[in-house]
Amino acid sequence: MRIAILSCFPPYRGGISQFNTSLYQELAGRCTVGAFNFKRQYPEFLFPGKTQYIEDGSRPPFETSRVLDTANPLSYISTARTIRAWKPDLLLMRYWMPYFAPSQGYVARHMAPGCKVISILDNVIPHEHHFFDRPLTTYYINGHDGFVVLCNAVRDDLLRLKPDARHIVSPHPIYSNFGEKVPREQACRTLGIDPGKKTLLFFGLIREYKGLDILLEAFSTLDDSYQLVIAGEPYGSFEPYARLIEASPNRSRIHLFDRFISDSEVAPFFCAADLCVLPYRSATQSGISSIAYHFDLPMVTTSVGGLKEMIGDSGTGIVTDSISPEAVREAVIRYFSDDSIRRGCLEAIAGEKDRLSWKRFCSNLLDFYNSL
Repeated sequence: MRIAILSCFPPYRGGISQFNTSLYQELAGRCTVGAFNFKRQYPEFLFPGKTQYIEDGSRPPFETSRVLDTANPLSYISTARTIRAWKPDLLLMRYWMPYFAPSQGYVARHMAPGCKVISILDNVIPHEHHFFDRPLTTYYINGHDGFVVLCNAVRDDLLRLKPDARHIVSPHPIYSNFGEKVPREQACRTLGIDPGKKTLLFFGLIREYKGLDILLEAFSTLDDSYQLVIAGEPYGSFEPYARLIEASPNRSRIHLFDRFISDSEVAPFFCAADLCVLPYRSATQSGISSIAYHFDLPMVTTSVGGLKEMIGDSGTGIVTDSISPEAVREAVIRYFSDDSIRRGCLEAIAGEKDRLSWKRFCSNLLDFYNSL
């Protein structure tokens, strides 16, 4: 069987690229796989961060063909021709925002008749809404044979747009490319933080919908036994968060790493932490939870999107009653006040590590392909 994957791979950075690399490596053990990368993922003026690229120049341990310029319609035609000439049985794509609908939607519609097209949907409707989201996404999904969705919330969004969509729900696998755990004291020394404090971690890109301001307000009301580590690159202005940090009575215990965290740097952040907090205003699923599972780190999350089913239903963390600083504060205090909660979360994480393997995800994907 020949599988073409059209999406971003290194040198593009971020969770989607990491996911695709792991997906390729698992599928390549079973099938002939071709990685078709972007020539240009976004025009620079549309990218809110400092750079789209891995700054140390890392490449995946396999060859990729950089074919698709998402901003050049002529590239859509050449990309479809290139992939079609490779003669895949399956074209597999990723979709996380409507910007990619015109380019990838075109390619999906121009495969050979015998080629099935499946998309892994991170989101159907993005977290930050625009008037063009629905028509672009409708165009994209109508060119597909089937869909893999990572949580029930995304499934529900898909079926609202396309009630007859053939799909499976297969949760986000656990990342395993961030190295081994290190002792907590060593991790704290690496970060320059106090190993004697109860450590909360906010990790990942800093965007409005991820609710860092909610966590900062909650943290300002906690006692001096706590410290907060914020690690991630701001997408947009960091000024509102800087004002909250400056105004916080606990600002001396807020440790800020406001930059992109490379894969090789991830382990100390999760190994130094006692609890990962996801105070999101909206969400589908989160790659951060998969990293937390890898490092055996329980979580507190708000009850949004697929996070409730991923964390609350599985018992790997606490889900707040509301999206508010008060609810986040209450959940944090509850976690640390009852050691049986921690033990239960760690037992649940061990179970999730077996369930959320790349082997199982790819088996689900191939079984679904065979059913189309």
